[in-house]
Amino acid sequence: MTAINDLDNFAALDPFFRIIEEGLSALAEEGHFFDLLADDVVFDYVITVPGYPRQVVGRSAVAELYRPYGSTFVLYRCFDLAVHHDREAGVVVLECASEGRVVATGAAYANRYISVLTIVDRKVTRWRDYLDPIAVFEAVGWPPHA
Repeated sequence: MTAINDLDNFAALDPFFRIIEEGLSALAEEGHFFDLLADDVVFDYVITVPGYPRQVVGRSAVAELYRPYGSTFVLYRCFDLAVHHDREAGVVVLECASEGRVVATGAAYANRYISVLTIVDRKVTRWRDYLDPIAVFEAVGWPPHA
């Protein structure tokens, strides 16, 4: 398994990581969020924002995508966790919400997420992510107003 170094770089996402770890506690390996992912995990960002990749392959690539997150948003908390598990298919649907702030402006940020995960041998092998892009746009002031 490829190690993800400098986990302190991801502090802005700690509430997200903790709620995912909680949601998968009985279904996947224990450990940090990145430890739950297979080395060759595939992340599909189905509903996302312009400029964000539609697909990322590999645990290391996911970590590098998330590493600079703290320069844009800092999450204070994640809550309203709901876990739906289809044991036969190995599919887990996680629902949760987040609150935080925009780093550049200090503006409030809140969003809701649905993630559809496939788990094989206690590792996440596929992750399909859905979020509210309008919440992101409003928080960062996009498009800029003239």
